[in-house]
Amino acid sequence: MANFIDRRLNAKGKSTVNRQRFIERYKTQIKKAVSDAVTRRSVTDIDKGEQISIPTRDISEPSFRQGQGGSRERVHPGNDQFNRGDKIARPQGGQAGGAGDGDASDSGEGQEDFVFQISKDEYLELLFEDLELPNLQKNRLNKLVEYQTYRAGFTNDGVPANINIIRSLRSSLARRIAMSGSKKKQLNLLVQQLAELENTPGAKAELILDLKAQIDILKKQIAKVPFIDTFDLRFNNYAKREKPSSQAVMFCLMDVSGSMDQATKDMAKRFYILLYLFLTRTYKNLEVVYIRHHTQAKEVDEQEFFYSQETGGTIVSSALKLMHEIQQARYPASEWNIYAAQASDGDNWSDDSPVCKNLLSQHILPLVRYFSYIEITHRPHQSLWQEYQQLQQGFDNIAVQNIKQVDDIYPVFRELFKKQAV
Repeated sequence: MANFIDRRLNAKGKSTVNRQRFIERYKTQIKKAVSDAVTRRSVTDIDKGEQISIPTRDISEPSFRQGQGGSRERVHPGNDQFNRGDKIARPQGGQAGGAGDGDASDSGEGQEDFVFQISKDEYLELLFEDLELPNLQKNRLNKLVEYQTYRAGFTNDGVPANINIIRSLRSSLARRIAMSGSKKKQLNLLVQQLAELENTPGAKAELILDLKAQIDILKKQIAKVPFIDTFDLRFNNYAKREKPSSQAVMFCLMDVSGSMDQATKDMAKRFYILLYLFLTRTYKNLEVVYIRHHTQAKEVDEQEFFYSQETGGTIVSSALKLMHEIQQARYPASEWNIYAAQASDGDNWSDDSPVCKNLLSQHILPLVRYFSYIEITHRPHQSLWQEYQQLQQGFDNIAVQNIKQVDDIYPVFRELFKKQAV
């Protein structure tokens, strides 16, 4: 049996083309391994590359076998045990009868899984494949790249309006000195010789006439050198520098009251990191605002956002009010794409849930591109979930999802940002 495998290398010694061909061929198995890695990893390693393991039965290579095919009958000499139609029993023992290609068992050694490493870019590409930001069509003009004009020295070509007079005259002077400097020195010498001959009694007239002729020739040559030439012109050069105009801000709101344990916060952090990585692959300028709340809301840094814990009750409206104040002060909706993600276990004062609904419907949802609410709980949903679900009937930029365990994070994330049907 002969196996043919394409292992041709590219110029740098890495089989890049064949690597991409391999990933495309086994994308189903690789994507499954990537999705499993999201829930298996720690929150600090969620954006790194991954080691993928594929069972050997899934990576069989095409092969060519030599020999005659089809159904044939053959008589072997010396057969005194079997007749036509007899069934031969399977050989007993470990690997009797030939080498096995199956998995490991107690009766013989199997083959190990095929393991290979994918890079960070390949990992993120597979992780966020077929995903998009909802309602991005409304902000398509902001996706265009803007350019800022700035001075970038001088150039020999340009329009008359950009002529730099000082640089042009300086170049003209240098050219005239280079082209006529030696002739002017020679002219001065001839003029001195002519003056001495004219003051010398008995000087030959032919010599004087010859000097005058040479002087006239030099003057004509000097006069032919133009005061300014196109070669002397210098123009102000203006270049364009890319100015990012597609900018986004992501508000991360999380309940840190006593009901939110560390396991719940860990699941919330995994979701937030996925969202952050996804947005950074779309926007060049992304800012993140962390807001934690219990009965009061506060803007904090990342460390305090994920690892601090408070006790007491929960008032969700305090976080929504602070988010609206920060957005109005620092992130105008005309210049920024605004996204928000809220994670909670669903606990809230019953009187505060209608307040949250009014804040979202009147101040937040009309301005944000997308608002996702993630409730991390195994318990029955309470008033906050119900109020948020009612908002979905009037707004298409809010999504409400429930996460019960770590394995639900990535499927819920893909459901929130799946491509919309055209």
